[in-house]
Amino acid sequence: MTTLGVVYRPQLPPENLRSVVLAAEESGVDSLWLWEDCFLESGIACASAALAWTSRLHVGVGLLPVPLRNVALTAMETATLERLFPGRVTLAVGHGVQDWMGQVGARVASPLTLLREYTLALKALLAGERVTVSGRYVNLTDVALDWPPAAPMPIYVGGLGMKTLDLAGEVGDGTVLDASADLARVKAITSTRTHPVVVYVETDSRDRAFVTDLVASVAGAGATSVILQQSATSEDPEGFVRFVGSLDGVSA
Repeated sequence: MTTLGVVYRPQLPPENLRSVVLAAEESGVDSLWLWEDCFLESGIACASAALAWTSRLHVGVGLLPVPLRNVALTAMETATLERLFPGRVTLAVGHGVQDWMGQVGARVASPLTLLREYTLALKALLAGERVTVSGRYVNLTDVALDWPPAAPMPIYVGGLGMKTLDLAGEVGDGTVLDASADLARVKAITSTRTHPVVVYVETDSRDRAFVTDLVASVAGAGATSVILQQSATSEDPEGFVRFVGSLDGVSA
């Protein structure tokens, strides 16, 4: 069974998040996903609120841009969320939009090197390890979380380019594909790994037959989770979430 989720786009104001989160909780949507896009909304802050407002809903943050965030800070925030809301949060990391990273002075010469170093260090910290590492970009000296998760926490890696997706398969515990990935790319990725693959799919349609067929096609390509996102200009996100919650489960 492929799970079905929905995105709350950061182009929507933060003060509207609560009504959409509650709609997702009430309508039975499996997961709500959030983005940390510059310079809109914090993925971690929104996730914390969404988790606090609900008791069932799974919340994903996909993705956090690693050049923008010190890895120790991300580990602290992620561990805190997991201890507060065990088993209800999924975190994905990625390059971020390079132009945005340049705007804040965080763009690096080798995004792949940074993503590899960052993911490995983050996973080690969340596993409760004491970490000392001297990399090209990630440098930690005797760092350990005082309040790590009770068990090692999976970290997903998001991207579209094949080099990044190869890295996701190597160091990630899951892969996130954005909505620009076609079915051929989804099949190519799912066929090469055994860990979960989350796929974003953009649609504003509320035609049940169309959306059900759309989701089924992505599930048939091997996606573990299909996450529906509206376009940036769409309206009534709460109504869309309730529509997604009304859809039946999708068999892979």
